[in-house]
Amino acid sequence: QVQLVESGGGLVQAGGSLRLSCAASGRTFSTYGMGWFRQAQGKEREFVAAISGSGSTTRYADSVKGRFTISRDNTKNMVYLQINSLKAEDTAVYYCAFAALGFATASNSRRYDYWGQGTQVTVSS
Repeated sequence: QVQLVESGGGLVQAGGSLRLSCAASGRTFSTYGMGWFRQAQGKEREFVAAISGSGSTTRYADSVKGRFTISRDNTKNMVYLQINSLKAEDTAVYYCAFAALGFATASNSRRYDYWGQGTQVTVSS
């Protein structure tokens, strides 16, 4: 059974930082790319960042480049999202997801086949 469990969200002031974590199980972790998406209230889910199975390739949405860093630890089956210089517009539920085989750093959510339940990030201004 494939499972993804996010953690690390919370309430933070603008300009602050958070580190989101996602624990994965049920698959050979290093085989699959992983992604982070977010969904703000009343808006569609949007791509944030993705990382290949080996961790050698990453991809970011333009809106987060330079502030967000995706990483993974294949020995622990974990993927992380370091979020710096938080802005009010970063407020959203953040989801991690397994990319379907062959879509290592896809930005299209349809290329992802398993999703976590999400963790809320709220940025106060």
